[in-house]
Amino acid sequence: MAEKALVGNPDFDWNAIGKKQNNYDTAEREKLDALYSNSLSTIADLQIIEGVVVAKNNREVVVNINYKSDGVVPLSEFRYNPDLKIGDKIEVFVETAEDANGQLVLSHKKARANKSWDRVNEALNKDEIIKGFVKCRTKGGLIVDVFGIEAFLPGSQIDVKPIRDYDVFVGKTMEFKVVKINNEYKNVVVSHKALIEAEIENQKRDIISKLEKGQVLEGTVKNITSYGVFVDLGGVDGLIHITDLSWGRINHPEEIVKLDQQIQVVILEFDDDKKRIALGLKQLTPHPWEALNTELKIGDKVKGKVVVINDYGAFIEITTGVEGLIHVSEMSWSQHLRSAQEFVKIGQEVEAVVLTLDREERKMSLGMKQLTPDPWNMIMEKYAKGSKHAGTVRNFTNFGVFVELEEGVDGLVHISDLSWSKKIKHPSEFCKVGEKMEVVVLEIDGENRRLSLGHKQLEENPWDVFETVFTIDSIHQGTVMNVNDKGAIIGLPYGVEGFCPARHLAKAEGGSLKAEEKAEFKVIEFSKDAKRIVVSHARLHEEIKDEVRKTDKSTKKADSDATSKAVKKMKDNTEKTTLGDISALSDLKNKLDNQ
Repeated sequence: MAEKALVGNPDFDWNAIGKKQNNYDTAEREKLDALYSNSLSTIADLQIIEGVVVAKNNREVVVNINYKSDGVVPLSEFRYNPDLKIGDKIEVFVETAEDANGQLVLSHKKARANKSWDRVNEALNKDEIIKGFVKCRTKGGLIVDVFGIEAFLPGSQIDVKPIRDYDVFVGKTMEFKVVKINNEYKNVVVSHKALIEAEIENQKRDIISKLEKGQVLEGTVKNITSYGVFVDLGGVDGLIHITDLSWGRINHPEEIVKLDQQIQVVILEFDDDKKRIALGLKQLTPHPWEALNTELKIGDKVKGKVVVINDYGAFIEITTGVEGLIHVSEMSWSQHLRSAQEFVKIGQEVEAVVLTLDREERKMSLGMKQLTPDPWNMIMEKYAKGSKHAGTVRNFTNFGVFVELEEGVDGLVHISDLSWSKKIKHPSEFCKVGEKMEVVVLEIDGENRRLSLGHKQLEENPWDVFETVFTIDSIHQGTVMNVNDKGAIIGLPYGVEGFCPARHLAKAEGGSLKAEEKAEFKVIEFSKDAKRIVVSHARLHEEIKDEVRKTDKSTKKADSDATSKAVKKMKDNTEKTTLGDISALSDLKNKLDNQ
């Protein structure tokens, strides 16, 4: 077969090989340029236009804005909208239509920021539901990216129930409503709670309309306080008071329930508007008294835990919800009542005897002292009259001291039986609570459980000796201890105290004796039975003055008598001379007459 000869194109331009060729003539090219220009948008830098998402990957979003090239936007600018998909229309900001590489540079974030305040205000005015991305946690709430603006989401506006951990919302996209805008400070406050409140309000009205006393509902523990538990019944809150949580005593509701726990409750009470609903938890179980052992009777021994202590006694929990009272008088055989805290402590396990039992009133009284022998049954043998014992001072009264000889056996030492010599106004002057004191049993009243004790009787009565020492008119050195309007107490030898009336405190040089001054005193009165010594200081210098006056008077009288005798003698002498002379003269005259 003969080969076919190849014929070349005589019009082929071999010189055009490797060079750009123009396949169109001038008219065709102008036509094509016009068509191409009309198919593209005319854009300028720094303007906001609408584009369409044409592609998307894990890092970038490709946007067509009807320009000669597509723009690329980082996916991170769409965190607020995780549902973004191909075909969605979005707004973008043209940073530059053509950079150095001829690339179109777009930004969705800046487009949102430029129009954000208009959108935020529009959302507020229209009560529009918008989406936002929770960026981070801040004090009191969360920071949310809304239209490129950082808005504040208060913790109270996250949900209708209290939120304890804000961090679980960080990084999530949520729906919100704009509730407040401050254009001056560029502050925006949003709320997620507002979206669900309307729906909850409808549910709430529906639930409230069906509420009845005794109705059992299921709810969620919403909040726990020291006084009770708030339960969410599905948009309606009710309160279980701490006393309605358990038949037994509890210190805090957390002992019974936990936050977010699902529990069943019964409606106990509600107001007319059904806004305050009282709930109960313990009412769903039978009362423990109904399950109490039917064979339990008075005189039986029981064990329990101390749950409450008051001054008058302690409550003992026999079983959960069943308590008995041990009165303080039933804790010890002692007649001297004390506080229950001295016998038991909270949480202590104790054993007691049932004294009274009323199943209808659900009351029980218990006793502890009944578990030990009554010490008064052996009182006559153990504490015979006149026997000496050591006791402990328990307390005072104005009239004496109570001394405990043993647990349950107290005796009274009257204030007059504390000391033979000291004048005691109050027992606290003589001893202190808790001190040991030696006593003698003076009297026993077993029927009334009373012991009369004495302390001074341990020694002989010193007043038998004082009677011979402080005799009437005897003088003793003393010290003024204290002074009042009526007189002063004087400390005399041998620890004895005497009384000096006010007028007997006068000093010889004037004035009166003062406290702590020492002086001599004269006994002017002594009473052994009344244990009373009355002394006087003034009597000493008054008697001295009397003696001086008597001496002066006697001296003056003696001098007067001597003077009188001398005068009389002189008179007698004068009279005798005169008469003698007269006799001589008479004889002389007779002689003369005779002559």
